[in-house]
Amino acid sequence: MFKQVELDYAFDALEPYIDTLTMQTHYGKHHASYTANFNKAAEMAGVQDQSAEEILSNLDKIADPAVRTALRNNGGGFYNHNLYFSQLSPNPGNVPTGALADKINQTFGSFDNLKTELKRLALGQFGSGWAWLSANADGDLMISASPNQDNPISEKTGYFPILAIDVWEHAYYLKYKNLRGDYIDNLFQVIDWNKVSENYCKIIK
Repeated sequence: MFKQVELDYAFDALEPYIDTLTMQTHYGKHHASYTANFNKAAEMAGVQDQSAEEILSNLDKIADPAVRTALRNNGGGFYNHNLYFSQLSPNPGNVPTGALADKINQTFGSFDNLKTELKRLALGQFGSGWAWLSANADGDLMISASPNQDNPISEKTGYFPILAIDVWEHAYYLKYKNLRGDYIDNLFQVIDWNKVSENYCKIIK
């Protein structure tokens, strides 16, 4: 059974960058709904014993188009939000370290350049969706954006997300209204790059 990631911080711990009501609604309602519906769809498809990554990588093997869509939307919502919430912290490591820091500098020139490019992608995502920093098994990095609840796994890029920026309106609209850029800037204040580095090290071989 798929379960929401357990938060190691309180709903109000990310204030003033992410407000309490947004956390309560985003995690307690939206993410909970994706998780419940993903479990239902996985059971209908008979893939409940697979990992979320396996399911999202093999959506084309699901014959029923309605079930396939339910897995794509809710499985993506489950996976994407688990990553999003797990990377946040009230006491974050604000800069990458180690192998990830070296690869960021090699690929993007600097950490500031990476943040600029991620913000550009997040701002440029029309409507609901995500911006990503992803890695492959060779340690290469990629930034991208996806609509709705898609991600680099379901898009079959060969990369796995290590950082997620949620630009669905439910992630920021209660506090920031239409100021998506302000939300993105403040989100960077609570992203724990120690956790992003851990995600990176789990992927590379």
